[in-house]
Amino acid sequence: MASNKIKFRSIHELKDPTLTKRLAQKEFVEEIPVDEFLGNDEKMNNSSTSRRDFLKLLGFSTAAVTLAACEAPVVKTIPYVVKPHDIIPGVPNYFASSYFDGFNFASVLVKTREGRPIKIEPNPAAGNFGKTNARAQASVLSLYDNDKIKQPKVSGKDATFDAADTEVLAALDKAQASGKKIVLLSHSMPSPTFKKLFSDFKAKYANAELVTYDAIPYTAALDAAQEVFGSRNLPVYDLSTTELVVSFAADFLGDYNGASLESSYAAARIPGKNMLRHIQVEANMSLTGANADTRIIKKPSAIYKTLVGVYNGLNGGTQDKEAAAIVKELQAKGSKAVVFADGSKAAHVLAHLINQKLGSVAFTGKASYLKEFDGARYAEFISWLNGGQVGVLITNNVDPIYSSNKGEQFKAALAKVDTVVAVAYKNDEVAKAAKVVIPATHWLESWGDIVPETGAYSLMQPTIQKIYKSRQIEESLQVWTNGKGAVANNYYEYLKTNAATILGGISFNKALYNAFNNVTVGSTLSYTGGNSAQAIAELNAVKASDLELFLYTKTGIGDGTQANNPWLQELPDPITRMSWDNYLTISPADAEKLGIKNDLNGRMQLDGSIVNVIANGVTIKDVPVFIQPGQAAGSVGLALGYGKKGVGAVAEVGVNAYPLFDGSNLAVSNVKLEMTSAMHEFAGMQLQNTLMGRYEIAKEVSLDTFLNKDVKEWNKPLEMHTAGGTLPMGKIDLWNNIDDTDGPHFNLSVDMNACTGCGACVIACQAENNTAVVGKEEIRMSRDMYWLRIDRYYSAKEKIEAKEQIDRGLNVPEVYDILIQPSDSPDVIFQPVMCQHCNHAPCETVCPVAATSHGKQGQNQMAYNRCIGTRYCANNCPYKVRRFNWFNYALNDKFDYNMNNDLGRMVLNPDVVVRTRGVMEKCSMCIQMTQASILEAKKEGRRVEDSEFQTACSSACSTGAIQFGDMNDDKSHVRSLFGSKRRYFLLEEIGTKPNVFYHTKVRNREEKEI
Repeated sequence: MASNKIKFRSIHELKDPTLTKRLAQKEFVEEIPVDEFLGNDEKMNNSSTSRRDFLKLLGFSTAAVTLAACEAPVVKTIPYVVKPHDIIPGVPNYFASSYFDGFNFASVLVKTREGRPIKIEPNPAAGNFGKTNARAQASVLSLYDNDKIKQPKVSGKDATFDAADTEVLAALDKAQASGKKIVLLSHSMPSPTFKKLFSDFKAKYANAELVTYDAIPYTAALDAAQEVFGSRNLPVYDLSTTELVVSFAADFLGDYNGASLESSYAAARIPGKNMLRHIQVEANMSLTGANADTRIIKKPSAIYKTLVGVYNGLNGGTQDKEAAAIVKELQAKGSKAVVFADGSKAAHVLAHLINQKLGSVAFTGKASYLKEFDGARYAEFISWLNGGQVGVLITNNVDPIYSSNKGEQFKAALAKVDTVVAVAYKNDEVAKAAKVVIPATHWLESWGDIVPETGAYSLMQPTIQKIYKSRQIEESLQVWTNGKGAVANNYYEYLKTNAATILGGISFNKALYNAFNNVTVGSTLSYTGGNSAQAIAELNAVKASDLELFLYTKTGIGDGTQANNPWLQELPDPITRMSWDNYLTISPADAEKLGIKNDLNGRMQLDGSIVNVIANGVTIKDVPVFIQPGQAAGSVGLALGYGKKGVGAVAEVGVNAYPLFDGSNLAVSNVKLEMTSAMHEFAGMQLQNTLMGRYEIAKEVSLDTFLNKDVKEWNKPLEMHTAGGTLPMGKIDLWNNIDDTDGPHFNLSVDMNACTGCGACVIACQAENNTAVVGKEEIRMSRDMYWLRIDRYYSAKEKIEAKEQIDRGLNVPEVYDILIQPSDSPDVIFQPVMCQHCNHAPCETVCPVAATSHGKQGQNQMAYNRCIGTRYCANNCPYKVRRFNWFNYALNDKFDYNMNNDLGRMVLNPDVVVRTRGVMEKCSMCIQMTQASILEAKKEGRRVEDSEFQTACSSACSTGAIQFGDMNDDKSHVRSLFGSKRRYFLLEEIGTKPNVFYHTKVRNREEKEI
């Protein structure tokens, strides 16, 4: 049977069966503060008067309440005097470009309205590189960051570019004359035009050196590539034809190897005879591990031992039981298998050699050029600094003071440099120490080119004029090479000229239109070396310690480049479902042993113990601890990229874990935890919007059952017993059906086998629909405003029914022990949940003012100017997908995020109203997008093509898990998906008849394991 296991959202839900019931009864944890409605805002925001009293105050005047709820803020606009020829008000323009910030890359389409970028879309012409993650989607908001540097500075004071360049040119000439080095310290820049420009710069200043520094440098992976392939380039993999992947702590659906593999992974995970099987061996519960069929939890030192055992087993040596089982599966699949590893150079080397042994088809031979760090080169640079040999240091958007375990030493060494020039986006630690600061441009304001991998060339173009007085590093290099005011100081022309040497017969305009181009560039990789004996010796030399730490990057924050982006800070972590924090993850067993607690207070808010983390002589103080099911006993995890100081209030959230990172090994041994008496207040979304404890909401089935058993055994259609006999659920109705075959009728398909939980759809929805950021305090109060959430369910042992309990003679404590034990290593299912757009919507029947009603196209619609905020619809919604506006989130200092300043509000989509206080809101199935497609086709006198119908979430989904389309179109993809035997409806038994349907998750492993 499918989905016969307990689904629980947290340890607290598993331990306390009454939790969901209590939570459902207290959906809104605090009454709306509407006291003294006619008083000032401060009193109004701090009130506790009930809505019932509020309605009494106004005599239940619908008109008065409507006026109060829907009073919109007035924002003055200035009309065009002379309209730009390429801008038509109300009509979006799209520009193909490349998103690259030194850590992430994607080929994208940038949607602009009235000359301002408002949305990032994937570029379908770029294949896997045209997929966007949450950070790419959110990067448009970083353009409008009000905390960025707005003009050049010299000696800490505002200056002009002319004054800054005068200072820099004098310093360069002085360094050249004295024989001191001129160093450009930049993040990885796989741009051929940038490198050519630096060669021009070096031709003028012969002592100039280019050095690469990355916060997360991929040192271990690059060093291993140098040894195995003879080239410091990471290998490119394609999983689309792979049938077995074994990963040793490699989060390959995240930031492993510099690029996510989730697109080809999803293609290989389509249920069928050759469906990819995924085995994950790891300590932290990673995004990749959460998607695995079989997950083996071990502390980092033990992972290395298993990896050595697998290598030995494949080469005729000895191995333990677990390694032997993995070896058997690898040998059975042969070239259809692939192995990944992370954590240290030796681990990477063994994984490469295993893949060579297997002849893995996943290895494409292409080289990735996105990561360029060279540890030996950087160490040489540090010796120059300490030796006082650097006359001028130019930094390009890097901050080793923050992101290095030797940050303080780096800061002290800067004092030995005659002139520090910081090309910086934010006033970070290096910018504060610099004599000259040049504001860096955002990628949406820049020209550029990128070679992400062998055979690929991508162009970047500005989609808006520079908002403030900023200048990209290439423009600065031109000025410092050619002199101020030189005719040659035109980077666009320079880029265009150099691109012609790469593009071959493709014109520059055509290449710019495509953004992503397949050209002859780069080289291929082949196995040329690899010292297995040395790697094995290094891994065997790793000694187990009582507590080991594994450092990782979160889906939202990554390396911290966009740490001041509130969309990413508020985005809940896919695994923990916590936002606005990083924290130490620890196993339930270790937490109990150490006395670490996670407690729920009376408002169902999570509080956790705070500890000091000590390792290698470094102490990170006041780290909150989250008890994570699936964390290996004897291990803890901590995310990098948080705790940035002085670059914006949002970025300061969390603790800085970089001092624990040596730049190479993600695993840290001999970790000590020092308890404190304090407790941390988490902002969690996991215990709100519950579906009231029902267990048939996230269905799963084994591959064997899916292939070989009758569908009625694992996905039996629901039936209703009536006086007239048993009828299918869909045939029972209290209302007469209406004809919805005239025109489109929209459905949304969600495949839980393809959904990895990455969150890109959540950010895309937020950007498209002007969803407000509410902050940590409001998230903690269960007042998030997301229109789309991704529920994470843990699944454990099968439910023990009352009869089984009696038959087995189990008392209550024994049953409890059986149920709680699986929480140490649960399976995970991700389920996106949005408004289900029910054809028989419970919300519609209870609205006293008809603010929510059903459209003929299948969308449940909201008329915000009618809504009086009774919240009856939220109470009646079984899916808990409606949100109530407790406050005005725009122009309100209580919510000092992007909607509270003129610059941040530039990201707002003018096609979607910004909702005001006192109304309900929820997913509209992006009605503005569907109507735009219909009107465009109508204007052109044709039928809408299936691919033209998109929602923000379906467009952003890189795995194809979310598909949207017209059910009245016989050829539409969503209609074919409707016929799948895996299809089911969420809470179908209550008869809401949703227009959203789901597909059962299939696990590729033995039936007995489920």
